[in-house]
Amino acid sequence: MARKSWHSFSEYQALRAMMEGNTTASAARRLGLSQPAISRSLSNLESRVGMTLFERESGRLIPTAAAVRLNARLDALFAALDEIDGPNETVQETLRLIAPPTFASEFIVEHIASFLKSSPDCYISLEIGTSEDVISGVQDDRYDLGIIGVELTRAGAKLIPFRRSLAVCAMPPDHPLARKTSIRPADLDGERMVAQSYRHARRAQLDKLFHEHGTNPQITCETSTSTASIDLVRMGMGVAIVNSFPSAQFPQKNVVFRPFASAITYQTYFTAPDHRPLSRTARHFMRHVRFHTPKDEFSETV
Repeated sequence: MARKSWHSFSEYQALRAMMEGNTTASAARRLGLSQPAISRSLSNLESRVGMTLFERESGRLIPTAAAVRLNARLDALFAALDEIDGPNETVQETLRLIAPPTFASEFIVEHIASFLKSSPDCYISLEIGTSEDVISGVQDDRYDLGIIGVELTRAGAKLIPFRRSLAVCAMPPDHPLARKTSIRPADLDGERMVAQSYRHARRAQLDKLFHEHGTNPQITCETSTSTASIDLVRMGMGVAIVNSFPSAQFPQKNVVFRPFASAITYQTYFTAPDHRPLSRTARHFMRHVRFHTPKDEFSETV
């Protein structure tokens, strides 16, 4: 059967609404139509363009690469229409964001504040959880964007590299090791140390490094986050080997950082659902964070 050659704006609207909402119910609510009407529009559009745009998987409609490409080509059309008509009222765009405490405590909240000042029409919902919570929440489409400092991978969530950073030794400014410009594994022999818990892969990596150098630090306690480790260092519980990012981005009361001479490095990622394109607000927020994260001596943008 020959394909129809005319354009159907209602079909394009249905496609846009599906890409943004990911379900026919959500698309129907957005456009004020019934779910059967959305389904018919999408079916007609597939017939007209001669391509499969959505595939059903575990009860959900997943956009194909063809749908993503077509949706991207429609950006200019809908932007032009928005410019012609102009909004009747301010439309508030929402970003559902999730991050672990190490990133949320200062780093993310500071960027949220500066982003909202420059984008007053946006609304951000921030959830704080473990890295596992970040990945599972993004995978299940409960959040639009997350940030993590570990390489957790799972179907349904993609990792977008953001920052590469070095391991540093955190210590009180009057600690004898603070006079050194760099800390070696051997320097920590016999030193009181706050360690990461064993559920972190870095703990095993650090233990192996100490074993290779014949180093035996005195572990006073262990924690699951860099933030807690630094707080315990501040309270006199010893030194700690931590990820420099984002802690070194902010002045730390009664704590200084020195590079830790080792092959241990860290990677920070944005994570987002891989079954749909990033929302416009998520893209703008990522760009804002990249642009406004200052340079420091221990990390760099990738």
